[in-house]
Amino acid sequence: MKIFYSFLCFFILIFNSFSQVKENELLENGVLEQLAKFRKKQISDLQYILSFEIPNQKSENINSSLIVNLSLSDLSQPLILDFKEKTSNIKTVEANGKKLSIIHENGHIVIPISALVLGKNKVSISFIAGNLSLNRNDDFLYTLLVPDRASTLFPCLDQPDLKATYKLSLSVPKDWSVLAGADVVEKLEKGDFTAYTFGESDKMSTYLFSFVAGKFKSVTQKPGLEMTMLYRENSPEKFRVSADTIFNLHQQSLEFLEKYTNYKFPFQKLDFASIPVFQYGGMEHVGAIQYRESTLFLDNSATDSEKLNRAKLIAHETSHMWFGDLVTMKWFDDVWMKEVFANFMADKIMNPIFPKVNHNLQFFTAHYPSAYAEDRSLGTHPIKQHLANLKNAGSLYGAIIYNKAPIMMRQLEASMGAAAFQKGIQKYIQKYANDNADWNNLVELLDAETPLDMKKWSDVWVNKSGRAIFTDKIEYDSKNRIKSFEIQQQAEDKSENIWPQVFQIGLVYAKDVKVLSVNINDKNTVVKEAEGLEKPLAVIYNYNGFGYGVFPLDGNNLNYISSLKDEMARASSYSNLYENALIGNVSSEKAFECFLKGIQSEENELVLRIATGNLNTIYWRFLTEKQQNKVQKQLEGVLNERLQANLSSNIKKTLFGLFSSIAYSNSAKASLYKVWNREILIPNLRLNEDDYTNMAMNLAIFKHPLADGILEKTRTSFTNPDKQKRFEFLLPSLSKDESVRNAFMESLKDDANREKESWVSVGLANINHPLRQESAQKYIRFSLDLVDEIQRTGDIFFPKDWLDNTIGKYSSKFAFDEVQLFLKENPNFSPILKRKLFQATDLLYKAQNIKKETE
Repeated sequence: MKIFYSFLCFFILIFNSFSQVKENELLENGVLEQLAKFRKKQISDLQYILSFEIPNQKSENINSSLIVNLSLSDLSQPLILDFKEKTSNIKTVEANGKKLSIIHENGHIVIPISALVLGKNKVSISFIAGNLSLNRNDDFLYTLLVPDRASTLFPCLDQPDLKATYKLSLSVPKDWSVLAGADVVEKLEKGDFTAYTFGESDKMSTYLFSFVAGKFKSVTQKPGLEMTMLYRENSPEKFRVSADTIFNLHQQSLEFLEKYTNYKFPFQKLDFASIPVFQYGGMEHVGAIQYRESTLFLDNSATDSEKLNRAKLIAHETSHMWFGDLVTMKWFDDVWMKEVFANFMADKIMNPIFPKVNHNLQFFTAHYPSAYAEDRSLGTHPIKQHLANLKNAGSLYGAIIYNKAPIMMRQLEASMGAAAFQKGIQKYIQKYANDNADWNNLVELLDAETPLDMKKWSDVWVNKSGRAIFTDKIEYDSKNRIKSFEIQQQAEDKSENIWPQVFQIGLVYAKDVKVLSVNINDKNTVVKEAEGLEKPLAVIYNYNGFGYGVFPLDGNNLNYISSLKDEMARASSYSNLYENALIGNVSSEKAFECFLKGIQSEENELVLRIATGNLNTIYWRFLTEKQQNKVQKQLEGVLNERLQANLSSNIKKTLFGLFSSIAYSNSAKASLYKVWNREILIPNLRLNEDDYTNMAMNLAIFKHPLADGILEKTRTSFTNPDKQKRFEFLLPSLSKDESVRNAFMESLKDDANREKESWVSVGLANINHPLRQESAQKYIRFSLDLVDEIQRTGDIFFPKDWLDNTIGKYSSKFAFDEVQLFLKENPNFSPILKRKLFQATDLLYKAQNIKKETE
C-alpha cells in the first residue's frame, strides 16, 4: 500500500509538472493551433455581453465591460482568454462571482482552474478597449477584427471555431448613429450621450463581430428584405445615381444565393455601412457589412467596369453570409475557402445582373492577371497554407486565395459538371450550417458526386504552388496538313507537378477559326482531333480563357491578335503575350508594339484594360529611358488620335487613364493641364472629381510649372471633408521640394501616421513614381526595415501594399542590389514577409534579365 501511495504521489507530481509545462507552451503570443484545439474541446455554449462607452474625443479611453458565459467540460487546464493589450488596460477580473488577481501573459488572460467549475461559468472583466482595430476618427469609428484582431479590442476566445452570440451596448455622443450585428432594442438619452442596447446576435466567429458609430446619414429601403445603410457621401448626384442600385444589388445577390444553395438567408438582417477610409473593398460582418465608400457611390461618369466592380464587391460580401459566416473554416489555414466561394459565387451572380457582359471574359480579367502576378514569383505558395499560430493568419491573404482559387474552382466545376458541383455545395451548406468545416469536409461531399479522383486533383491544385509552362510539337505532312499535335506541360518551378485542366485551342485560318477542346491530364497530351486539319495561320492557345499557365506563342507572328473576332480569345492572347514577355520568350519591344497596335482598334473595355495595363507596365518597368524616349511621342500620338475618335465613354476613359499616366513630355503635360483646367473638352469623355484629383497629382509628379497652384486649387475645391482630409494628407508626397517628401517618409516611422493605410499606399506610390526614383531610392532600405513593424501594426493587406508601393515600384539594378543586401544582412527575416517581398519584387527581379542596359 505504501509503495502504491508513493507511486500515486509521484504520478500526480509528474502529471502536474506536465500540465504546467503544457500551460506555459499554450501561453505563447498569438493563438497556437494546440491551444485552439484544446479550447474547442473544453468550451461550448459561448455568449459575450459587451459594453463600450465611447467618448467625444478620440484621444480619450473607451471604458468597457465584458461578461463571458460559457460551459466547460475539461478543467485539466485553466481558461485562457486572449487580450492583446497592455495589462494596465485590464481593471478587474471575476469568475463565478469571485474577484481574481489579474494574470496576463503574452496577450492572454488566465482564469485559474480553482475559480472554475465543470458546466456553466461566468467570467466578468472591466477593461479599457484596445485602439488598434477601432479605427477611431474625429467623428466616427468602426471595428475591423479579421483575422485575429478581436482580441486587440476586448478579451475573448479569438479563434474561428468557437462561435458565440453577442449582446452589445454602446454609449456614444448623442449626434452619432450606430450599426451592429443585431437590431437596437433600447435607446436611452443620457445628457450629451445616447445609450444603445442591441438584441442578441446570431452565432458568429469573433472576427465577424463588429460595430460602427459616428456621424453618418442613414437610409432604409426594402427591395425584398428590409436593409439599412449608413453613409457619409455628401454628393447629391452620387447618392441619387447609386442608392437604389446598392440596395437592389444586395437583394439580387441574396435571391441568387438562396436559390443556388437551397438555403434561406441565414441571419437576422443585412445592413451595411459605407466608410470613406475603409482599408479593403468590403468586410462581411454578420448583419453589418462594411464597404469602402468610393466603391459604392458612383456618378454618371462611371464606366461599365466600375459598375461591374461595385456589383461584384456587393455580391462577394453577400456571398460570405453563406460562405464564411454561416459555414466558417475551422482554422485560418482554410481561409481561402470562404474567399474562393465569395469570388466564385459573385462571378455567377453577375450573369443575370449584367446580361450584356461577356462573363467568361469578365472572370478572366478579374482573376488571371492577379493570380499570375503572385504565382510566377519566388513568393508563390499553395492555395492551402500551413498555419501554426493565428497571429500569422493575415499573411495568408493575397492573390493566390482571392484569384487562383476561383480559377481552380471553375476548373473543378467544369470537370465535375455544374449540376453535380452544385449538389455537393448544397449538401455542404446544409451539413455545416452554423458550424465549421475544412477543405477535407468539402472534398468528401464533392467526391460522392463525381467519378473524378478528388484527392489526386486537389493535391496539385490546392496543396501545391506554381503553374504550368506549356510547349507544343506540331508536325505537318507533305500536303501541309497536321500530322501530329502534342502538348507538353512542365511546372514552372521544374517540379513534377501536373495540373489537370480543360481549355480550348483556336486554329486560325483565312476565313474562320477551328476551335478544339483539350482535356489535359498528363505531362504529354496528344490532340487527336487536330490530325488531318490544314496548317493554320496561327495557333491560339487557351482560346476560351479556361486554362491556367503560360502557353506557346510565336513571337514573330503577333499581328493576328488584334484582328481576332472573339473578344475572349483576344484577352487571353494579350495576357499570354505579357506572360511570355516576362519569362523572356518575347522581347519587351515586340510586346509593346503589339499592345500599341491593339489599343488602336480595341473597343471592348475589358480587353482594352488588359492591353493598356500591360503596355503601361512594360513602358515604365522594362523599357530603358532610351527606349521610352523612342516610343513616347508615338504612344502620345496614338492616344490623342483615339481620344478624338467616335468611341464609347468607357473606351475613352480607359484610354485617357493611360494618357494621364504617361503625359510627362512638355506637349502632353500642356494637354493634360488644359483638360484639368477645363479649357478643352474631349468628346464623350466623362470625368468626375476623383479624375480631376488624379490629374492634379500627376501634373505635380510630372513637374508642371504651375504645380503648386494646381494642388492648392484642388485642395480648396472639395465639397466632401473626408476627401479633403485625404488630399491634405497626400500633399507632402506630391511636393516638388525633396526635403518635404523626405519628411513625409520619415513621418511614417510613427504608426499613428500610418493609420489611414489606403492613403499611405497612395502617398508611397507618389514618392516612388519612376520619375522620382533617383531621389526616393535612398528610402528603399528604410522601407524594408519597417516591414516587420508594418505587419505587427497594420491590417492584413498592408504589408504587401507597403512593399508594392515602395520597393515594388522599382526595376533598377540599384534597387535589386538593395533587396539582396537586405536579405543577406537579415538571415532570420520572417519567411512570411520574405514571401511577400518576393511577390512585390517579381517585376524587379525579371527586369534584371529583360532590360538591355543598366540604369
